[in-house]
Amino acid sequence: MSTKSAVLTLLMQHPADFLSGEEMAQQLSVSRTAIWKAINELKKEGHSISSSPNKGYHYKKNDVLSVEGIQLALNQQTPKLHISLLNSSDSTIKNAKLAAINGEPENTLIVADMQEAPKGRFGRAFFSKAGCGIYMSMLLRPNQNFEEMAQYTVIMAVAVSKAMDRLTNVTTEIKWVNDIYLNGKKVCGILSEAMSDVESGQISNVIIGMGINFSIKQEEFPEEIHQTATSLFSNQEPTISRNELIAEIWNQFYAILSELPKEQFLEDYRSKSFVLGKEVTFSQAGKNYQGIAKTINQQGELIVTLADGTEKILSSGEISLSTIAGKKNPRL
Repeated sequence: MSTKSAVLTLLMQHPADFLSGEEMAQQLSVSRTAIWKAINELKKEGHSISSSPNKGYHYKKNDVLSVEGIQLALNQQTPKLHISLLNSSDSTIKNAKLAAINGEPENTLIVADMQEAPKGRFGRAFFSKAGCGIYMSMLLRPNQNFEEMAQYTVIMAVAVSKAMDRLTNVTTEIKWVNDIYLNGKKVCGILSEAMSDVESGQISNVIIGMGINFSIKQEEFPEEIHQTATSLFSNQEPTISRNELIAEIWNQFYAILSELPKEQFLEDYRSKSFVLGKEVTFSQAGKNYQGIAKTINQQGELIVTLADGTEKILSSGEISLSTIAGKKNPRL
C-alpha cells in the first residue's frame, strides 16, 4: 500500500477526529514530509481534507471515488476485491474482459468515474456524466454450465435493488431482465457476459457490468430520455457516497451467493418485478406476440401466457419488451 493510500485509509477510519501529521507518521513508519506530500496529492485528487495547526488533519465526507473508500465499506464476509479505479473508460466490460485474458484474479472489480462509450442491451447507448454515475464491471470465475448463467444476472439485479433500497430508503423495482427502476424511470442497467472454455464446455469467466445514474440532475438528462430516465439523487444532494453504494451492492451480491442453492433471491426478484401480471408485447424469432407475464421461472426466464392459452418462455437476449400495461416501454 502506498503512503497516499495508507494516509487516506487512516483519515477515513476516523471521520470524526483530527489526526496529527506526527501521529500518522508514527503509525505508518514514514516521515512527516511523506505525510504532507500524501495529503497534498489527495487534495489535488479532489478529497476534502481540512487542517488545523493545533489538531492536524480531518477528512470531510465527499463523493470522490476511491479504492480505499470502497474497501472500508465492504463487510467482513465479502471476499477480498481486487479493485482497479479508472478516471475514464470506453467500457468497463471491455476492461474486465482484458483482465480475464491477462489472468487477473477472480473478484477483480473495474470502476470508472466516467464511461465514454457506454452500451446497454442490444448495443443501445445510455447517458453518462463524470462524477455523477457509477460505471463498473466485475470479473468472476464460476466454472459453471451455460444453463446457470441466468442465475448471476438475476442475483445481480436483486443485489443492486436491495442495496439502493437499504442505503437511500427508496423502493426500487426490476424490469425484466435487468433494469432497475425508481418512480417509474430507469436508474440502472445491468449486462452479463460469459467467456467459455471450449474443451470443458463450461463458463470460465463471467463479467457483470452496470451503469448507475447516481446524482445526475433530472434537467441534465438529454431530451430523448428526460421522461424515462432518472438518478438516485435527481433533485437533491446525495445522502450517501458512490463508494458506499458500490460496496453495498457487492456486499448484497456475495451474501446472496453464500446462501445458494437457497432460492430466496428468486422470490425477491419476483416480488420486485413490475412486469408480472401485466400485459406485455414482445417479438420472438421475428414475430410479434402479446400476452400476460405470468411468472419468472427458476432459470430467470419470463413466462408469458398468450390469448390462446399457450405459453411462451422468454430468455435474456432473444426478446425485447416493447409494451407494459398498454404503455410503450422506453428503449433505454
